[in-house]
Amino acid sequence: MITRKSRHELKLMAEAGRISILALQATGAAACPGVSTLELDHIAEDIIREHGAVSAFKGYLGYPATICASINDELVHGIPSAERVLSDGDILTVDVGAIYQGYVGDNADTFAIGTIDDESQRLIDTTRAALYAAIDRCVEGNRLGDVSAAIQATAEEAGYGAVREYCGHGIGAKMHEEPSVPNVGKPGTGPRLRAGMTLAIEPMLTAGDFRVQVRDDGWTVVTQDGSRCAQIEHTVAIGKDAPLILTVI
Repeated sequence: MITRKSRHELKLMAEAGRISILALQATGAAACPGVSTLELDHIAEDIIREHGAVSAFKGYLGYPATICASINDELVHGIPSAERVLSDGDILTVDVGAIYQGYVGDNADTFAIGTIDDESQRLIDTTRAALYAAIDRCVEGNRLGDVSAAIQATAEEAGYGAVREYCGHGIGAKMHEEPSVPNVGKPGTGPRLRAGMTLAIEPMLTAGDFRVQVRDDGWTVVTQDGSRCAQIEHTVAIGKDAPLILTVI
């Protein structure tokens, strides 16, 4: 069942979102050549705790860290480690979430480490454009397929793959609620969007083939062809006349 949130619930989600974006921005600011992903994990955890929240990821289905830190061909769920040290030219996707008074904020971004090549920057820029194209459809009366179709169209028009196996999701008192929000879809299909529904929209684009696989650690998802990939995410509430992004400061 897709739930609609009350004004009070949306207020709590907005605070969870504010904490989540603070943690995300701090990790992005600290992400530079020579820094380990474990150091970034500690930064995010400290910020979340300082603001009276807890990590939405740590311990979730056994996940061991506060952030997911995925480098280059790693799409999602990269586990932070002291041995994973960033290098000039890498791209790093950080996904982080916070729980505040029982409600979840979830967001992600892909960061350039040092100086990156033009194609990697174009991939990041297109992923961001896909996110905002999808958010623009988050208005009452549209359908979920309109959101997914916006991601797919933006990706494929730029020559990128839109990942099928992983997707966005409903969010609220739980990190993963109904509905799933695929990266591909057909306009005019799927559930009707109603004000108060909340979605974590997270386009996942690849520079090559869209197919992915899971590494032996059971968590880290990588592209099958070794191409680079990007993921950018906001938590969004459906509005009557305009979408409301909850993961903002």
